[in-house]
Amino acid sequence: MALGAVQIAVLALGILSLGLSALAIRRDAPLTWEWALPAVMERGGAPVFETVLDYTAKTGIAHSPAVIVNKEGASILWFAGSQEAQADVDVVGVDIGADGAVSKITPRLTRSALGDAFEPRQLVVTLGNTVQNDGAADTLYTTAVSVGGWAMASIAEVQMGPSGPLRARKLNLSPLLNRSFLVKSPMAGYADGSFALPAYFEMGATYGALVRLDGHGRVRDMRRMPGRMKAIQPMIVPLDGARAVAFLRNFDSGARRLLVTRTSDGGQTWDEVREMDVPNPSAPVAALGIGGDDILMAVNDDASDGGILNLALSEDSGATWRHLKTLESGSGDARYPMMRALPDGRILLAYSTAAKRGIRAHIFNLAWAMAE
Repeated sequence: MALGAVQIAVLALGILSLGLSALAIRRDAPLTWEWALPAVMERGGAPVFETVLDYTAKTGIAHSPAVIVNKEGASILWFAGSQEAQADVDVVGVDIGADGAVSKITPRLTRSALGDAFEPRQLVVTLGNTVQNDGAADTLYTTAVSVGGWAMASIAEVQMGPSGPLRARKLNLSPLLNRSFLVKSPMAGYADGSFALPAYFEMGATYGALVRLDGHGRVRDMRRMPGRMKAIQPMIVPLDGARAVAFLRNFDSGARRLLVTRTSDGGQTWDEVREMDVPNPSAPVAALGIGGDDILMAVNDDASDGGILNLALSEDSGATWRHLKTLESGSGDARYPMMRALPDGRILLAYSTAAKRGIRAHIFNLAWAMAE
């Protein structure tokens, strides 16, 4: 049967599209897989510790804080509403100045404003975990749901303006309607100035992943963290140019230990995810490389009590740990920590309290953390 003019035109356009895509791929500079060297953090000086935020919602939830670092200080964002994953959940937050002054709580990212920022406009039913995009100024990655629950979530890159989102797009990570990917932990940097986003897939066979992005925020590659366990919420800590370790939450209902995987080729391949010798009640951790093989971690390390949150130190890239400080002693649920270094060398740690109804944040230095 002879092809008509319309069929020929469609075929020609398809061939042209494939050719242009192939040309774009060929023009892309090859990815380099060398981690940015972690900064060696100062351990001397006078101990510093200050609780800068201790907030409990009068009603509903306040959960999953994100630490956003900027030149003026930092911001702490969290999602708030009647209940998690409900159709009234938005992202709110406070700003913390270099002097420690804390602003009032204000809306930062609402469902309706995010929906309007997409082109074309999209329905956003609820919002979740949010992290800073370290590769672009005033930009976030947020977990957005248009239908269903967390298993149908997508990761949205959101450029923020003074009064809310300016534009947004969803990262293309899955052929399954681009659903079921979420974020939780800060990005990891590469020596060429690009970044990787720790992400996780939550539908069915869960797994952690490293998402490589270029300087324009375009997804260039994604590498899975393999294994049979229900591993989610990877926290990646580079150790040198080649090595990194990722700590993951075990999403299994009977989980009693933290999970771990390692890479020795800049994140191109990861060991099979396995259990660590660290008790954990199926909760994510926050970790920070502080120089060499030394890692500072905020961790729920009592498998039977999610209200116990401790600071621990490893001096052998996460193989063994010793207790430093008790942050929360079990008086209430204290989970979902995020910990980031500030430009002045201090550390900002934020986490959820009171069974997802509150947010607590501390600023401290290593001199305090390591003092006997």
